[in-house]
Amino acid sequence: MLFEQLKRKEAKISVIGLGYVGLPLAIELAKVYDVIGFDINQSKIQKYLDGIDVTGEVGNEAVKQTAIRFTSDEKDLKACKFHIVAVPTPIHSDKTPDLNPIIRASETVGRNLAKGSIVVYESTVYPGTTEEICVPILEKVSGLAYGKDFKVGYSPERINPGDKIHTLTNITKVVSGSDPAALQEISAVYRSIIHAGVFEAESIKVAEAAKVVENSQRDINIAFMNELAMVFDRMGIDTKAVLEAAGTKWNFLKFTPGLVGGHCIGVDPYYFIYKAQQLGYHSQIILAGRKINDDMGKFVGTSVIKQLIKAEQEIIGARVAVLGFTFKENVPDVRNTKVIDVIRELEEYGIQPIVYDPLAESEEVYEEYQIRLAGLDEVKELDAIVFAVPHNELLETFPLEVLEQLYRSGKKVLVDVKSVFDRKACEERGFLYWSL
Repeated sequence: MLFEQLKRKEAKISVIGLGYVGLPLAIELAKVYDVIGFDINQSKIQKYLDGIDVTGEVGNEAVKQTAIRFTSDEKDLKACKFHIVAVPTPIHSDKTPDLNPIIRASETVGRNLAKGSIVVYESTVYPGTTEEICVPILEKVSGLAYGKDFKVGYSPERINPGDKIHTLTNITKVVSGSDPAALQEISAVYRSIIHAGVFEAESIKVAEAAKVVENSQRDINIAFMNELAMVFDRMGIDTKAVLEAAGTKWNFLKFTPGLVGGHCIGVDPYYFIYKAQQLGYHSQIILAGRKINDDMGKFVGTSVIKQLIKAEQEIIGARVAVLGFTFKENVPDVRNTKVIDVIRELEEYGIQPIVYDPLAESEEVYEEYQIRLAGLDEVKELDAIVFAVPHNELLETFPLEVLEQLYRSGKKVLVDVKSVFDRKACEERGFLYWSL
């Protein structure tokens, strides 16, 4: 068995793509096996070699102590017989799947694929991608025969960035293989590091589908909350208060409204929608949920303007601070952040927001969005504050008693996107408070 070779360190494991998914996985695998960590981003590899965790998922100490061999030289993959592909699967501007990263990763693996190898994909894809797109690439580039010379599997990543409770090792791992022998090998490898155990899906397509269903379900539930928030806003009802009351029933699903961005929930449903359309089915619920969530940044931005008008503030040139820019709290990842939609809406009204986020990388934000992150000393003399992303660090830096000192007048507009502050406490302090 290949698993036995890996245990004896007679063969190596590669993890291709060392981001929020690949790095934690490689770290755990390296506690048991010889692991090559590969990424095409040379600056990222150098950071890891310097002991710096650019993802914030495992911490610098774990990177310093790991036995992973970090590399951007694909030739190092030739020593591996168990490959795990964990590259991003984004979407194009027209919301169709962008499979270029997984195609390029498959080509890279194919150029360095040895007989007797197994290739496992963790990247989120629509059902059929592994066998219909990735396998033909592996065969063509390697010159090897699928099923005879190499096998494949699919094990969807379930990383929740920033979550220190539901981590890689204590979330059940769904695994699948191209045949029973491949499944046995793949299960054995993952079972050796996943304390919560593995679930063997009956096919690769089932495992692929399970992943897009997980994220689509969450997306739809949040969309429902967002729609409620927009209606309750018109009614003058506090959404948080409604959800607290409804949540007293045992079978009420506890979701909250918010900006849905990032590289998973805000993207993955489009993979399912795309595949459904290929088969002649027009998705209704999933597509409707996506539209609601995609429009929430604009809604929040417009709500800021309405609050400024209520406060009788000048709109053009208003000093508005946006606190938090990443796609969710307590992570540095700015990919597909919906905070940018809030900012763009404010810009439409002649406002240049002061954007502050201690976790985001300034260079990355400017390169991707042409937004300059402000320094802490620039967050002052404000007309309105948009608490967009409640990082723990931001909550510690800006408690209410500090926030109220940052305004240039007594008309203190506070837009609390995720309802992290108590409405009554805010109103008692004189804030003109609004939340989803």
